[in-house]
Amino acid sequence: MRGRYITRTWQHDPSLYAPAKYRRACRYDAFVPDRIAEFDEPLPIEIAGIVSDAEAAIRSLNDRARPALRPLARLLLRAESIASSKVEGLQTDARSLARAEVSGETGRNVGPVVAEVLANIDAMELAVEETSAAPSITLEHLVEVHAALMGNAPNSAIAGRVREVQNWIGGNDYNPCGAAFVPPPPEEVPRLLADLCETVDADHLPPLVQAAIVHAQFETIHPFEDGNGRTGRALIHIVLRRRGLAPSYVPPISVVLAGDRERYIDGLTEFREGEAAGWIAHFCAAAARSAGLAERYLSAVEDLQDRWRERLRGQIAPRSDAAAWAVIDQMPGHPVITLPVATAVTGRSKSSTAVAIDQLVDAGVLVPLSTARRNRAWEADGLLDLLTDLEGGGG
Repeated sequence: MRGRYITRTWQHDPSLYAPAKYRRACRYDAFVPDRIAEFDEPLPIEIAGIVSDAEAAIRSLNDRARPALRPLARLLLRAESIASSKVEGLQTDARSLARAEVSGETGRNVGPVVAEVLANIDAMELAVEETSAAPSITLEHLVEVHAALMGNAPNSAIAGRVREVQNWIGGNDYNPCGAAFVPPPPEEVPRLLADLCETVDADHLPPLVQAAIVHAQFETIHPFEDGNGRTGRALIHIVLRRRGLAPSYVPPISVVLAGDRERYIDGLTEFREGEAAGWIAHFCAAAARSAGLAERYLSAVEDLQDRWRERLRGQIAPRSDAAAWAVIDQMPGHPVITLPVATAVTGRSKSSTAVAIDQLVDAGVLVPLSTARRNRAWEADGLLDLLTDLEGGGG
């Protein structure tokens, strides 16, 4: 076992609005994990091979990166964020999310679930693009990612705040007695997070092994009252980016983990119980599969862009420097686009971008979402179908 249990007493609370049995005092066992900064367990040869193959798959995915394909990187990050939310039961489809994102940009309200998923995209972008570049990872960085994640949640009061109360998983809503798992007491959390940050900064383990260990330990600590799973999966990509394994494209690991949530949770339990090798093997297999899904997905998106360009040539054959080509280049990062967004991401004038959008509509590349004259938005034809396929694990 990678830690120890300590027995605590949940105090009697006669004022609690709950059935009498939940107001009584009871005893529970909280788990306090061992430090991981010195983790150096040797891996069986066959598992070391899984790790090597998975890292090779992620490198292959990133080898195809180049500046012109940056919008594809944003789309992969988006898929990872959506899937990470799905693990936690926050269900929304890619098309609804993309349209809601545009509604939010134009000042209209979006539903609470969509707002949380959009916040997860923001948190993942913060983690991968900014936090991972810090000279060293500190508690403040973890808190910032959590704040971005939970800022629009119904329980936003806990955003960016390390817990000072006992939490638990499973059981009932009133006390941890009978829970499936009780994380460490709150007074243990600060030192465990300091050890976690030290491990994120280390480089003595293969990057994927490091990411697997850091993620499992974070989920064991459960340092926040809510949002731990999504924050912990963002931490995976901080490690992979810092170690140089995924400098451009994130492997959408959560897509695979969400497809078999029970096996994922079992793997985290294996790690806690001392079976690190089994968890590492499962995690790396998921990473390898996600990298393969991403490669096939990127190829499909590039093929779709080529078809868009052919439609445009067949319609009007614009000049080589026309804004319409620039809009096509940027569309993978914005499956549903507005004129202000298209203008901003292409760097073209508003008038030339408006002409480009009309040309793309005439070519069947962009599909208008309404006939209104204000706050108009257009969907990239076929792109969200590919994203939905990726989110489903490739069909």
